[in-house]
Amino acid sequence: MSAPKDETYPTRSSLLERIKDTQDHQSWREFNDVYSKLIFGFAVKAGLTESEAQEVVQETMITAANNLPEFRYDPKVCAFKTWLLNLSRWRVQDQLRKRAQAAQTGAMNRSDADRTATIERVSDPAGSPLEALWENEWRTTLLEAACEKVKRQVDLKQWQMFDLYVLKEWPVRDVAKALGVSVGRVYLTKHRVSALLRKERERIEAKL
Repeated sequence: MSAPKDETYPTRSSLLERIKDTQDHQSWREFNDVYSKLIFGFAVKAGLTESEAQEVVQETMITAANNLPEFRYDPKVCAFKTWLLNLSRWRVQDQLRKRAQAAQTGAMNRSDADRTATIERVSDPAGSPLEALWENEWRTTLLEAACEKVKRQVDLKQWQMFDLYVLKEWPVRDVAKALGVSVGRVYLTKHRVSALLRKERERIEAKL
């Protein structure tokens, strides 16, 4: 039996096929919603300013639009996550080159010019440090997406317990006191919500 269709997180293969049609604006909005935050977070953590990171997002999306008609979705040859990492990394490097050129001509202020990007601190920009950043951002994106889904599956107090105890790392007794529940209930809620979150992350990862 096939799994139920969930348009919130369209499968990579189906979405990639649809956005090969550049006039399919709905599919492009879906693509942008899923991946722009991922690319932005990666660019910022690679050492770019927010404005530079926004340019990376825009330029990566434009590059994707130009290349997706020829892209063949085959995870055995090139995983989509790796393909998108390469596009994003190249755009990050472009921004760093622009920054260096601007600094040489005095066009950049002192605070930005003195900032050393992560990508500039590694010997091989294409190596594992940036791949690790990308993987971390990918996992953060999965967690945030899963949290949004699970929040709608549990009641408000359950989510508050989980949020305070697990995500915000409050001591369990402080959580129990603040929400007027027993310590045991906090532990049980953590177990239940964690299981839902794990299942949701696995489901979303299979579709991103």
